[in-house]
Amino acid sequence: MAILQRIRQLGEWLGLRPRGEQEREVERLRDDFGLIRVTELGELRYLFFGEQTEQSCGLIGDPAWLEYDYTRAMLLAGYWLEDTQRVLALGLGGGSLVSAVLTHLQPQQITAVELRPGVVEVARRWFGLPDDPRLTVLIDSAEKVIEREQASADLVLLDLYMEGGITALQLRMDFLEQCHAALRPGGLMVVNQWQLGHTGQPYAAERLQKLFGDRYLQVEVEEGNIVLFIPQAGELPLDQDTMRRWADSLEPQLGYSLRPYVEVLRRAEDAIPAADCQ
Repeated sequence: MAILQRIRQLGEWLGLRPRGEQEREVERLRDDFGLIRVTELGELRYLFFGEQTEQSCGLIGDPAWLEYDYTRAMLLAGYWLEDTQRVLALGLGGGSLVSAVLTHLQPQQITAVELRPGVVEVARRWFGLPDDPRLTVLIDSAEKVIEREQASADLVLLDLYMEGGITALQLRMDFLEQCHAALRPGGLMVVNQWQLGHTGQPYAAERLQKLFGDRYLQVEVEEGNIVLFIPQAGELPLDQDTMRRWADSLEPQLGYSLRPYVEVLRRAEDAIPAADCQ
């Protein structure tokens, strides 16, 4: 039932895409994991896994622009991390989030991990993934890379999706625990997770709470995703008045406001309980 609800959510979301213009395919290639497509519609460029699974969206000519709500919400991490030395991004996609983090959070170093060579290829060719000395892209599995990472990152971004949706890896307790162990003291893990229907609960909610308690923060966004903010230790302060002012200070350079995500930021314990999803 949760999968059917998710399909309906995606259908509603895709219905908001620009109409009246003809979408055109500009690239089609295959790697060992399947078909990769790139299309254009108006000012936007889309990355698809397979024929139908929309994975990324970028604004042509502005690689750091974030079109999806869930990626914009993930930038809230910058509020708690004033000095970000190293970022570990698990999952690259079109690279818009990585580009935005480089531009707006100004880390000293960011390592992006992507399983599919073809995805890295199109991210560079079509989505403007920058040739920046601060950026290292590893073509490898997140599972292998995270085994080598211990207390090495100030920020871990977890966004692992394939053609069929969220990867099983991102729901595994041992993997989530390893990702969390990659944080330095004071660090933050941000996870883009599917929502269980319309419950306000992320997939693997019970597992997440067993690992991290119920005081981490989360944001429910329009696409139906829930973005989780899990600190290395303790709990994140939730001062929405101060966060609103911080969001307002960023708006001129972002071109959009992060206030909508500040307004719906809440503790996991305040979400409606739901059964765990296997």
